[in-house]
Amino acid sequence: MTRSHVFPRHCHAALPTAVGGEGCYLIDADGKRYFDGSGGAAVSCLGHSNARVREAIKAQVDQLAFAHTGFFTSDPAEKLADLLIANAPGDLDRVYFVSGGSEAVESAIKLARQYHVENGEPQRRHLIARRQSYHGNTIGALSAGGNAWRRQQFGPLLVEMSHIAPCYEYADRPEDETPEAYGQRVANELEAEILRLGEDSVMAFIAEPVVGATLGAVPAVPGYFKRLREICDRYGVLLILDEVMCGMGRTGHLFACDGDGIAPDILCIAKGLGAGYQPIGAMLCSARIYDTIAAGTGFFQHGHTYIGHPVAAAAGLAVVSELLERDLPAQVRTRGQHLQAALEQRFGQHAHVGDIRGRGLFQGIEFVADRGTKAPFDPALGIAGKVKKAAFAEGLICYPMPGTRDGRHGDHVLLAPPFIATEAELDEMVDRLSRAVDTVILGL
Repeated sequence: MTRSHVFPRHCHAALPTAVGGEGCYLIDADGKRYFDGSGGAAVSCLGHSNARVREAIKAQVDQLAFAHTGFFTSDPAEKLADLLIANAPGDLDRVYFVSGGSEAVESAIKLARQYHVENGEPQRRHLIARRQSYHGNTIGALSAGGNAWRRQQFGPLLVEMSHIAPCYEYADRPEDETPEAYGQRVANELEAEILRLGEDSVMAFIAEPVVGATLGAVPAVPGYFKRLREICDRYGVLLILDEVMCGMGRTGHLFACDGDGIAPDILCIAKGLGAGYQPIGAMLCSARIYDTIAAGTGFFQHGHTYIGHPVAAAAGLAVVSELLERDLPAQVRTRGQHLQAALEQRFGQHAHVGDIRGRGLFQGIEFVADRGTKAPFDPALGIAGKVKKAAFAEGLICYPMPGTRDGRHGDHVLLAPPFIATEAELDEMVDRLSRAVDTVILGL
């Protein structure tokens, strides 16, 4: 094998070469097929061979590959924005296209700040987020995120931001507290932090409706997000929802926040928006925010070269059209119920599975050393990494992560298969995962 000049994610990993994709499967150069049980990173919602999306990309390249948004708009960008807003929650009214999730979050943070400046409240400068969240790897997004492991070595570079508790019922709710009471208590941490910082100094609060990679598909308890919305409204704080991983149908709603009955002021999407066929993300904002900028400077002091890229927008338009016209979010709900039942049947009484949680085709399994005490495994055992390796050997791509509890302790696996997966394929995914987990546990 010749020496590679690619800078990989891990310098000592010998990776197979992907050469093809068919439905829910990826195929390597040796012909081995892998069921994409995590959609990469909750990306490949339509699988790997959707004809409509492929043809849309080809047609757009033939017509117009690139036009810089400093000079032009384009039909696919306009049509995709119209389609998103027609189905968006609340009064979201404008779409700012970017190339991925981190860019969407950076855009949201900067827009929140500029909105308050142009609205005559330049003292609003603080952003509040949650511990054990993840919002991206660029400096601003990483500062907002609460993933201790990802943040650790870059600490001196990060912007100071506040982090309150997540809504993590399995690990944090006492047995003598109802889920509703627990949700109100942790939501009220937002109000306490606003008052600590100064009630007119906070610009925004950011959260994932269903926490993705860091916690492993953790939804909030009922009433939690409605309380957060009330607190934000009371103190003039913008609510930013990061749906980069959990949005675009993944939890059974085109927009995940619909599952909690609320709407944000700013919303971030990516991953499933392009389904892996093109790199694209978007930030959606309310008419109020847009109109404030339009009536002021008229210029959002931000931008990237590839925002609104016509080929990426054409892919996104085809993806969202597929999701809506085939009513795939509804299919996600029913297939999600099947998957959850299969996971419960296989792992519900497993001695080292503490929790099975999620919404739709966004499910997480948390591993524990002791079910009774919920004690996590010793981090030195590397459970998450071993599960990933064993699953890959079984022909299953899944998304295990360490540090579930606090950035160091705890292990989980995240499952986010394509929306097109059949019940039989989901059953096979669970079988392969079960064999992988048994391999790891028996090897301890």
